[in-house]
Amino acid sequence: MTKGKIGVTTDNIFPVIKKFLYSDHEIFLRELVANAVDASQKLKAIAGKGEFKGELGDLTIKVEADEKKHRLTITDRGIGMTAEEIDKYINQIAFSSAGEFLEKYKDQLDSIIGHFGLGFYSAFMVSEKVEIESLSYKEGSKGVKWSCDGSPEFTMEESDWNERGTRITLYLDDDSKEFAEKRKVEELLRKYCKFMPVKIAFGSDIINDVEPLWAKTPSEIKDEEYLNFYRKLYPMKEDPLFWIHLNVDYPFNLTGILYFPKIKDRMEVTKDRIQLYCNQMFVTDSVENIVPDFLTLLYGVIDSPDIPLNVSRSYLQADSNVKKISTYITKKVADRLEEISKEKKEEFESKWDNLKIFIEYGMLTDEKFSERAMKFALFKTTDGKYLKYEDFGKLIEKEQKDKDKNVIYLYATDTTEQYQQIEAAKNKGYQVLLFDCQLDSHFVSLLESKIKNSRFARVDSDSIDSLIKKEEKEKPQLKEGEELDLESAFAAVLPNNASYNLVAENLGENAAPLLITQNEFMRRNREMSAIGGGLNYYSEMPEFYTLKLNCQNPLVVSIIKDLEEKTSAEADKFNKEKQTVDQALKELDEATKDKKYDEITTEQRESRTSLNKQLDEIREKRKGVMTEFGKGNTLLKQVADLALLSNGMLKGKALSEFISRSLSLLEK
Repeated sequence: MTKGKIGVTTDNIFPVIKKFLYSDHEIFLRELVANAVDASQKLKAIAGKGEFKGELGDLTIKVEADEKKHRLTITDRGIGMTAEEIDKYINQIAFSSAGEFLEKYKDQLDSIIGHFGLGFYSAFMVSEKVEIESLSYKEGSKGVKWSCDGSPEFTMEESDWNERGTRITLYLDDDSKEFAEKRKVEELLRKYCKFMPVKIAFGSDIINDVEPLWAKTPSEIKDEEYLNFYRKLYPMKEDPLFWIHLNVDYPFNLTGILYFPKIKDRMEVTKDRIQLYCNQMFVTDSVENIVPDFLTLLYGVIDSPDIPLNVSRSYLQADSNVKKISTYITKKVADRLEEISKEKKEEFESKWDNLKIFIEYGMLTDEKFSERAMKFALFKTTDGKYLKYEDFGKLIEKEQKDKDKNVIYLYATDTTEQYQQIEAAKNKGYQVLLFDCQLDSHFVSLLESKIKNSRFARVDSDSIDSLIKKEEKEKPQLKEGEELDLESAFAAVLPNNASYNLVAENLGENAAPLLITQNEFMRRNREMSAIGGGLNYYSEMPEFYTLKLNCQNPLVVSIIKDLEEKTSAEADKFNKEKQTVDQALKELDEATKDKKYDEITTEQRESRTSLNKQLDEIREKRKGVMTEFGKGNTLLKQVADLALLSNGMLKGKALSEFISRSLSLLEK
């Protein structure tokens, strides 16, 4: 029997391992099974070169759990180890100190053990004692037994173990007894080892598929096989839309299958559905630093031995191989989508509503993908037609060009709520797009930057003639201050949780009397800030609406006439008072125009303050008169409520009062 100390300069490497990997302690089983797989694969490679003349036999790896004795064993029939090899690979751990180890790798997460040659020592995260029994494939080798109780001391002796390969026995500690439970062991094996390339038996079951679909030649795989593999990975999900088989061996190794899932509810998009493997060993389902962000919405599998899995996120982001892999995956996705859009046009269109969120997210976050997608991405109209960007642009370039030579892309976000405005646009012969995805407020701005001489406008953001202005229209002839008077009158009957700016226009006798619109730029920025991005202060500002008053509509003509009859005397009085104050301010401006601030007398300053205060008082008094008029004018209330109703803004008590008032008007 040989006794000795494991070759480390720290007093005890095992507390370091436990401390460093405590949150990932279940990873030990993956590492030990991976070592067994490696040993089996090496034996096959040696046999292939003719260096091993014996029979390979059954290379199945066996995992056994003893719940009563709290033991776990992993047995392989691979190359095995001699006493010298155990001394070299197990006893000599090349770390200068535990402190240096922790400091150097403190920001690194999953798989750290295997990468730094500590795969076997992960066993001590859950064990109070570990034994190795092994017999090398080399002729004349003798069985060897190694044992360690979690301290640097070990024992190694010749044993009667007479089967080629290695058996590792874990005597689980009190905190880790669950790892001897059959349910738990099977759960971990199916999580980490279900696609490892050597058969793994747990009890009477083989728990892994040694030839996963992604490792096969794409041309030999049928569609049904791709679908069945998806169902195996995600048993509760609907069948996917499309899939992409990745298969490259230069300048890096990468295989995998990525699926575009069908999304029922666009607000429930999930990430972390791509499983990352290294030589068929599961590593993680968090791949945000390896694939482009928008592709984390996809499902499937990526397998590559060339991704440095055991280093920090910042290293991953800077690694040249990772960047190449990310670029390759993006290109393959774009190639596949463009291919489908050309070769299976109808199928592509039928699945566009589900694909759209992937495409938009990709175009918003990845410039190279955006350039490619401009060729195959689709617009959907409110009539349910699908057209490529270029084709739609040609369709509308004549009819929807405004007086400034910009092509106006009209769009709706809700065909029910915006039905009236959509119909108004169609009556003009215009096409209206449907943008009903949560990313569209961001996406519209991107499209404006991509499509030259274009402007996107939501169909309810103004009157249709104003959205696509062909010529300048003559402004209505109103008396002095009358536009502000009408603004005060209408504001009095509109919801007080917003601000309003009234603009008098000539929109035609048959057009609506009042339109309530929101500035496209302001509304879009509010929507962007609400879902992240854009200027955040827009979401904190109160809602601001423009009141488009159609002075050619008979109802508005009647309201203006009534306003003049009932308030003209007071309005004239306010106008005269204002003129007097304005004249005084003009004279004061003339007297002080060439003077510096400290040359202006106290009397002049006080006079200006007093005059400005008088103007404010006049405005407030006038506003009060117009407010009272608005509250007392039934027709004005009706017109305002109709505008609110068409915008989906009339609710609760206000809606009930509108219905009662409408019934009363009908009875007259």
